Amino acid sequence: MSEFSHINKQNNPKMVNVGDKNITKRKAIAVAQMFLGTEVISHFKNDELTTKKGPVFQTAIVAGVQAVKKTSELIPMCHPLLINGVDIDIQILNTEEIEIVCSVEIEGKTGVEMEALTGATITALTVYDMCKSISQKMTIKEVKLVEKTGGKSDINNG
Repeated sequence: MSEFSHINKQNNPKMVNVGDKNITKRKAIAVAQMFLGTEVISHFKNDELTTKKGPVFQTAIVAGVQAVKKTSELIPMCHPLLINGVDIDIQILNTEEIEIVCSVEIEGKTGVEMEALTGATITALTVYDMCKSISQKMTIKEVKLVEKTGGKSDINNG
């Protein structure tokens, strides 16, 4: 018998059956730290930068929300979920860095950690895509789960 929940008795991948789990209110928050550099940050006016591709943060937030909704299409063993809400915030931290916070909520039988992590990551990738004509020295430094509530256990890494 496998110790892994996503491996069956024949050692093949499987999607976990959550049918017997209780529906609970669940929330996950993921954060992405990104180095943009002074060259990119200096172009921002009133916490927004408009490039030939459009408004950077607004577009990146829309991309992140779309990514949350498509997580089960990207990660094979994730369950399709009816998401209650997604909130993505992007803050300029200093003259070189930004922080992306993606919060996802649901009432369901499985958590939304992967959705929050996917939302934060795709938001960061979209910022990179939209700003790469200014500089390609940008880096996505870290993406991590900082909070998870609901289900069997809670996590707070904030």
